[in-house]
Amino acid sequence: MDPRDTPGYRLHRALSSLTSIDSDQLEPADRGRISTATTLLEQVDFLTQPNTTRDGDINRES
Repeated sequence: MDPRDTPGYRLHRALSSLTSIDSDQLEPADRGRISTATTLLEQVDFLTQPNTTRDGDINRES
């Protein structure tokens, strides 16, 4: 199986690319954009990962 076919591959690549940018040489506005993009990608990554601590259905009534 091609690893590029696995879930989250493109998300991981985008996040890796953003974190590898040397932000010291960028304008403040560009640093802010990269920071925002990184934060959003991290949040999406968190939301797309299966939650192993949750048991059962999230819509289950107590």
